[in-house]
Amino acid sequence: MTEETSLCDMSALSLRRLLLAKEVSPVELLTACHQRIDAVNPAVNAIVAEDRAAALAAAKQAEAAILRGETQAPLLGLPIGIKDLNETAGLRTTFGSPAFAEHVPAKDDAFVATVRAAGGIIAAKTNTPEFGAGANTTNAVYGTTANPYDTALTCGGSSGGSAVALATGMLPLAGGSDLGGSLRTPAAYCGIVGYRATPGLVPTARKAMGWSPLWTEGPMARSLGDLLLFLSAIAGEDRRDPLSGFTEGAAFGGLRPASLEGVKVAVSEDLGAAPVSQAVRRLFRQRCAALGEIVDCREANPALGEQDRCFEVLRAVGFLGELKSLVERSPALVGPNVTANVKLGLTFSAVDVAEALVAQTALYHRFLAFMEDYDLLVCPVASVQPFDKAQLFPTEIDGQPLATYISWVAITYVLTLTGHPVLVLPCGLDENGLPFGLQFVGRKGRDRELLRLGLALEEALAKETLLSRSLPDIAGLHR
Repeated sequence: MTEETSLCDMSALSLRRLLLAKEVSPVELLTACHQRIDAVNPAVNAIVAEDRAAALAAAKQAEAAILRGETQAPLLGLPIGIKDLNETAGLRTTFGSPAFAEHVPAKDDAFVATVRAAGGIIAAKTNTPEFGAGANTTNAVYGTTANPYDTALTCGGSSGGSAVALATGMLPLAGGSDLGGSLRTPAAYCGIVGYRATPGLVPTARKAMGWSPLWTEGPMARSLGDLLLFLSAIAGEDRRDPLSGFTEGAAFGGLRPASLEGVKVAVSEDLGAAPVSQAVRRLFRQRCAALGEIVDCREANPALGEQDRCFEVLRAVGFLGELKSLVERSPALVGPNVTANVKLGLTFSAVDVAEALVAQTALYHRFLAFMEDYDLLVCPVASVQPFDKAQLFPTEIDGQPLATYISWVAITYVLTLTGHPVLVLPCGLDENGLPFGLQFVGRKGRDRELLRLGLALEEALAKETLLSRSLPDIAGLHR
């Protein structure tokens, strides 16, 4: 590895300091990222579209701004990966769908525009399943993204391309989005940090159903410090998202770790309801034993209710709102996951939707009451460890058949229904050398509090061999 490409392994915070000190130029950093992409991406297929000429022009503009002393933009000169669900002006955006295989948008969507305004360089698009429907990153346009720790296995989804790009150092920061765990599962499977914020903290103006709190945009990074840098740029208000506007990005700049003294943590293997494999339960108990040396941990499960039926209905209704017309207009160009969700949505009545909304509200109230006694709730991120990338989803866990293709992500979608913020931190490797991650759930709307606790926990976990973040074999992927 050359000195230049080693820039790819530095934190975004360190790179920002080097850029502003003029010790490294944005052009040098972008070139290093391109070298790493050329070396590693053929093995993992995380980066799916680039316009290197446009990215280079943006890097030169950032370099000129730095030389002029215009350094206020938080992402100035940093290459950013954009999930292929976000429209990027002049750069192919397919949504992972053959229906949009040649789509080149005329303008950026709101999230991308915010990243550009913060000085970020749109370096590449990252792979996703079609319209984000699936927890395995594969589609008919670009193919399958592999796990960087074992390329025969899945990286999770739907933000799998972003997670792999980060884990392999192809990019220092990348965007993701989350409905039922789309940001959280890939973060855990690839050993990085992901954040599903309180809905509205990161505006999601592109939602067809703007009042729904289920789908959120979010930052992904290799460390929580880097994630906070990204969050400081993308959090805030966009009046097109009616849930946004309750905080500003500046609230996350310069956050310091909180004290862990007196912190009360509820730990739950399955949230009292989700299917979770015995292998994951064993790993979780090992981590919690070590975590218990750091904070006060107590086993406790929140009272949930009809969460599976509730999520099934509301998720399908969301697909109806977003994609019903496309499925009806071009059925041959739409994949099975999207088609199945639209067809499922058409089977529900107004009564079904009303009952699901009532059930979600009741679940939310019970979860609020549960969290009054705890600062954090900790649980696994995924019900199983990474599986064969050719398999779209697990059909059973420990010999027990699963009801639907999303049943295996119940451990994440239950938390989606609560509207509470969830931080994913990497917590070492399993016996097969694969990453294992934990969800840290904070109190509703108290994102700063959760992230400050996260900084302290990340610092403490790094001191424990069992719990510290590991890295994939970059040289092996290159070979």
